[in-house]
Amino acid sequence: MTDFEAIDALLARAGQETPLPPVEERRPLREALNVSRAQLAQALGVGASTVGGWESGRDPSGEVREKYAYFLNGARTKLDTAATADTEPAVEPAVEPAEEPAETDEPADLDDVDELADPQPCVLCGQPAHHQVEGFPQHLHPADCGPAPTAPATEPATEPDGRSEARRPTATDRPVRQAGHGVKVVPVGRRMQSADTPDPITSAVTAVLAEHAGDVEAATAALVKRAIPDAMQLLDHTRKGGRYDIIAHPWLPDVLRKQTARGADQVWEGRPKWARPELPSGVHEVTALDVNGSYLSALKTHLPLGQLEHSTGDHHDRRRAGIHLITPPAWNHDQVLPNPIGNRDEAGPLWVTEPTLRLLQRLSGPKYALCEPPVIHESWTSGATEGLLEKFRITLKDARDQAIADGDDVTLEYVKAMYSKFVSTMGESNYNRELYRTDWMHLIRSQAFANLWWKAHRAYDEGLMVVRAMGTDELHVIGDWRAIFTEGRGLTEMEPKDIYTVGTTTEEKA
Repeated sequence: MTDFEAIDALLARAGQETPLPPVEERRPLREALNVSRAQLAQALGVGASTVGGWESGRDPSGEVREKYAYFLNGARTKLDTAATADTEPAVEPAVEPAEEPAETDEPADLDDVDELADPQPCVLCGQPAHHQVEGFPQHLHPADCGPAPTAPATEPATEPDGRSEARRPTATDRPVRQAGHGVKVVPVGRRMQSADTPDPITSAVTAVLAEHAGDVEAATAALVKRAIPDAMQLLDHTRKGGRYDIIAHPWLPDVLRKQTARGADQVWEGRPKWARPELPSGVHEVTALDVNGSYLSALKTHLPLGQLEHSTGDHHDRRRAGIHLITPPAWNHDQVLPNPIGNRDEAGPLWVTEPTLRLLQRLSGPKYALCEPPVIHESWTSGATEGLLEKFRITLKDARDQAIADGDDVTLEYVKAMYSKFVSTMGESNYNRELYRTDWMHLIRSQAFANLWWKAHRAYDEGLMVVRAMGTDELHVIGDWRAIFTEGRGLTEMEPKDIYTVGTTTEEKA
């Protein structure tokens, strides 16, 4: 082949990417066919959050782009055909119009909301719900959710002749109502769920252990290796029926972009690295306490839902979250407590996250009055919610608690890897292509640092001497810490990991 022939072959293979409908048409096309994001994602072999990113402005590439374009163009053709058929004159005899359905106050932005013929337990509270969202029974308004039922099952409904009522057919991924019985529900964490709902974490551990013939070390290594995709799959699973749409791959401001290939962005997370500069004379016994599951607890934080929007001025809207350029207040308590913004040598304004800003604002309020309020210069924020990852967090917490109770180290290491890698790879990482939220990564880390700061303050406020605070999970204190913190491996408990002595006696000094 000559050089010109090679070039001709290259030109023949090259071409523009398959065109896609405009962003504003993609979601309406899908919804008009009553196709959920999860259904489309399964057909395309991607995650539901990825489909959400495409519907919010990000474009796919390669083979999946062709598949996505095929679906959208097919949806448009099908809808156009149906619209044409609707305009043709009717040939059927006229009939009386059906009664108009009663208006409801269901939110207009929920996907796949269906009315249930028979009430089923809400996945959030366990009380009977009359609607399902993407196949999951759920109350449409928080006010409708009540306390969890105490009875695990209801009495079977019977016909007048004593026979049990036949059940309606249901999908395999929904709570199953068997003939002659109500839907059995069991308590899990803070919510109720169907007793036969598959547990993805247990299923994964069981399958991998079987694959490695019960070899614990090999199974653990395999599970840790797949922790990132499994965490994303679990996130999609727990997002079913969610009230909020998220943008998985938003445009990011330069503040959140790395300044160099191996460098960092401009956001300051407030990581503490503090040691008490001076101790009273004498010998002191210090206990190094370990904070359990710090990143898992930090998943409960205010996270922005959409693309961050810019604003200026010293104003903070608590309904939004993001990053803020502030001038931090002076901190005059370094002798007894770490600075809430961590160790920072440079003076002047810096970009901080929502948890750090809220921590400073709370400490400047009348209850604590430990510093002046921070001055906000500009912000990048979006509408936010604190419960965005709550189902995800509770599912991991339940699995962690059960693994500890059962002495199941395989599941415990798997769960740890899932939530730690979930946080660490949602930024600029090649290991997680499903979720690209550098802002979330910074916010969750900062929340973990803020949680540690509050534990240090609680110890100080209750009369302990705080000696060190490091990272997200290390707090050193002098005094009876068990009178303040509960000892244990739970998320709200503390574990001693070291006991040592510091200081010298008067004789040793002499």
